[in-house]
Amino acid sequence: MKVCVDIQAGVAQRAGVGRYAQSLVEHLGPMAGDDELSLFYFDSKRRGDPFPVPGATRRAVRWCPGMIVQQAWKRLGWPPFDWFAGRADVYHFPNFIIPPLARGKAVVTIHDLAFRRFPETTERRNLDYLTAQMDKTVARADAIIAVSSFVAREIHELLGVPESRIVAVPSGIAGSWVPPAAGAVEAMRRTLALDRPYLLTVGTLEPRKNIGFLVNVFERMEFDGDLVLAGAPGWKYEPMLERMQTSSRAARIRHLQYVEESLLPSLYAGAELFVFPSLYEGFGFTPLEAMACGAPVLAAPAGSLPEVLGEAAEFASGYVAAEWADRADRLLADADRRGELKERGFRQARRFSWRETARKTWQVYRGL
Repeated sequence: MKVCVDIQAGVAQRAGVGRYAQSLVEHLGPMAGDDELSLFYFDSKRRGDPFPVPGATRRAVRWCPGMIVQQAWKRLGWPPFDWFAGRADVYHFPNFIIPPLARGKAVVTIHDLAFRRFPETTERRNLDYLTAQMDKTVARADAIIAVSSFVAREIHELLGVPESRIVAVPSGIAGSWVPPAAGAVEAMRRTLALDRPYLLTVGTLEPRKNIGFLVNVFERMEFDGDLVLAGAPGWKYEPMLERMQTSSRAARIRHLQYVEESLLPSLYAGAELFVFPSLYEGFGFTPLEAMACGAPVLAAPAGSLPEVLGEAAEFASGYVAAEWADRADRLLADADRRGELKERGFRQARRFSWRETARKTWQVYRGL
């Protein structure tokens, strides 16, 4: 059997869906066995191989820009993807949408249905694209991979897909998310000039992350430290920046737009508390990474988070700032409870690995 995976998202993006595509194929390759794994991407700018994948071959189209082809897919429903990617038995599209396909079985990964549940939080162009293409995608799909059981239920309920065509395959986290070595947190603090205790949240600044609400919570807390937000601006982020800048505690709010990945385990580990009031998550990478590195987590029970974080996090229902502030302050005052959450967090995070994600994904391919 030959499997072709579209890795364009992994080439173009270094977070979110791009991270999923890259991490998945890096673990699919060594598990191919007698099967063949091919990775496809457009590369008109001739950037070369995006990342090494043992056990996989690559096929890059350099004579035609991918953006032109994508526009033809949107407007004309043509030409077929396999004209560019070559012949395969199974084609996997890890980024929500299946383009036109003339042959082979089609697998798609759907990461969430936020564009249906919370359309106001979605970038306009992406909302229009997903709305126009999703029905075609689920009709074309021979199998749909959902990144959590929660997303599997969403696909069934909101898109009307039979449960028999949906497979919940949880995403993983990298083995590099571990408590840092002795002295690493202090070194990170010096590098990032974090000289006070801090609360932390990590993620792209976009409406679903509920950053304005987090600032409201911070203003009501007794905590004598900083609020650190690590994440680049995404879409509809201007009100969030304004809210941070006009806060009564603006001097104690640190927005770190970009943090070197090598520093992130120490940034997680150094936090007094990781706070995550997201409105909706299909999986929830960053609170799980925080757990793996030793940070206690306070989160909203939104979307997949109760499933992914389990009993290793504290959950604050509803979005009442005073109640969240009280919950956070009580956690900060209870060292024993935070220690318990850390130990539970280590165990919970170990349940999710990309190796297991890849193993279950090969089961989907071979089942077709």
